[in-house]
Amino acid sequence: MHSREIPGWETLLAQPPLLLHRQCLEPAHADRLLECLEHDLPWQRPELTLYGRRHPIPRSQVWMGDPEAGYRYSQRDFQPEPWHPAVRELRDRIQTLVVEHDASARFNSVLLNRYVDGEQRMGWHSDDEPELGETPLVAAVSLGAERPLRFRHRHGPRRAFNVWLPHASLLVMGRGCQQALQHALLPRAIPGIRISLTFRQVHGGAPQIST
Repeated sequence: MHSREIPGWETLLAQPPLLLHRQCLEPAHADRLLECLEHDLPWQRPELTLYGRRHPIPRSQVWMGDPEAGYRYSQRDFQPEPWHPAVRELRDRIQTLVVEHDASARFNSVLLNRYVDGEQRMGWHSDDEPELGETPLVAAVSLGAERPLRFRHRHGPRRAFNVWLPHASLLVMGRGCQQALQHALLPRAIPGIRISLTFRQVHGGAPQIST
């Protein structure tokens, strides 16, 4: 990523690069998009195997993208839903914004996660599957209730910090973030629905993706 500052962006970490754009969409556009995704998408709660027992994930999700962007998750193969027009349009907009920092930014898939309230969650993980490449680039749009994404360092002292993600914000986890950091959306007493869209590039095969 370029070191120069670009208007609208905040550099949260320089190395690895962690960047926040607090308003990548106009509020009215973000409101319409949230309502559209809430009602138009085939939300699912796939099951995971944990200690020999199967449990539905504590959120709803949709995997979407180009036909070749399939993945394997908890011993199951998933094929992406076709691009919803509004999500494809958002992908193009986000890609244009991220190219300002990383000229190689390309996204052929997105994982949408829907949290109905602050009790639904995502555990600690990194998006470091081999099919995402050696140094994945992940761009995450947040819609709805503002919640903090918790980060901690993977190596050495596990210093942790929060990044609050407001409605219509864009968080870019640049190249090297997945090797250096883990992130989680932990339970909090925060009302309201939240939908996150994490755009990434799948390089073929069957990645096991969880964000």
